Amino acid sequence: MMDAKKALMQTEGDIDKAVDFLRKKGLASADKKAGRIAAEGVVASYIHAGSRLGVLVELNCETDFVARGDKFKELVADMAMQIAASPEVTVVSVDDVPAEVIKKETDIEMGKEDILSKPEQIRGKIVEGRIAKTIKTMALLEQPFIKDTDKTVATLIKEAVSTLGENIQVRRFERFVLGEGIEKRSTDLAKEVEEQTKAFEEAATKKAAEAAAAAPAEEATAAPAGEEVKVDAKSVKALRQATGAGMMDAKKALMQCGGDIDKATEFLRKKGLASADKKAGRVAAEGAVGAYIHAGSRLGVLVEVNCETEFVARGDKFKELVADMAMQIAASDVSIVAAQDAPADEVERERAIEMQKEDIQSKPEAIRGKIVEGRVAKIFKERALLEQAFIKDTSKTVAEHIKAQVAAIGENIQVRRFSRYVLGEGIEKRSDDFAAEVAAATGKA
Repeated sequence: MMDAKKALMQTEGDIDKAVDFLRKKGLASADKKAGRIAAEGVVASYIHAGSRLGVLVELNCETDFVARGDKFKELVADMAMQIAASPEVTVVSVDDVPAEVIKKETDIEMGKEDILSKPEQIRGKIVEGRIAKTIKTMALLEQPFIKDTDKTVATLIKEAVSTLGENIQVRRFERFVLGEGIEKRSTDLAKEVEEQTKAFEEAATKKAAEAAAAAPAEEATAAPAGEEVKVDAKSVKALRQATGAGMMDAKKALMQCGGDIDKATEFLRKKGLASADKKAGRVAAEGAVGAYIHAGSRLGVLVEVNCETEFVARGDKFKELVADMAMQIAASDVSIVAAQDAPADEVERERAIEMQKEDIQSKPEAIRGKIVEGRVAKIFKERALLEQAFIKDTSKTVAEHIKAQVAAIGENIQVRRFSRYVLGEGIEKRSDDFAAEVAAATGKA
């Protein structure tokens, strides 16, 4: 309606000219294409400078030919930037706003003083208007386009449909802002320095006491006939390169392990992992939002990895870890970070399915529950990122790799969340019968 009205205004009410106006813009035909299946397209990402904001978006069209074109790729990039620039946007269209959100907003509006002061018979209409306005701010398609605020995102897409000749849909998107929702600690620097100084003094006293107690044992066992284990600089250098440990830590580890580099490596690893466990409870609200788009743009990942300080977040080791996690998620059919993150309703559904299986029904009732719990635990372990074999070293899990990075970097590190999009997943693609299609088009069916 609005497009038709605008066309008539542009052409001073001349219907023929208005039709020509719409034909040139393509809006008339664009609406007809909206019902066609769009299962091809592109998955794309946008990471804002500083890696504190990231977007993952899937845009669909009808054919791979259009998806590979520059105009479609430009539209996808525009959509990713539009989402990044629209902090209030949470859904694609107003129709996607959940019913419970609308109900909650309606209840809030109905309880406001200015509404309660209005006649009861008009309150509903006023609230409906306000809710319509509220949900429009949540919808991507209703936003002014960042490159041309005279038109909405919906209008931009409609114009692209008319230009490219295919149905185009923004299917879904995810927007991560680093640390949102994490309760950051309030820092009292003077108190923190005092506590750290006290902790260092206690640690030094404890270390000295342990060294004094261990000295007789070391003298008796370190080397036969009272000989001291000699550690050469070459071995220390090799161990440091293998583990990233400091020089004194590497030397001490080699002395503890009789100069054996493999044993010293294991010694340092265990020592580092033990200290990593202690760091796991500390608040990690800094970090980075990273992305990975696989060749062909049919698979994409957005991930947030947290650490404790911006200093560490800017370091190469942490950046490498974020990139590794994005690739790991892309290479794994995972849906949760840790097994304990599995939604309760999904766990219950899997439990019910397992309980109804024939092999379980044939077991004694007393042991069915334990068997089912074991199977359910295995299902969600397979879906959990931290339980997967690390793609760069399959001898350890992702959880173990992160723990090793915590030990090396010296801060708590957490994979907080991720999204993984596979182009067209869940869309029912049509089965083309070209003969029947041609016959239908020519009226010979």
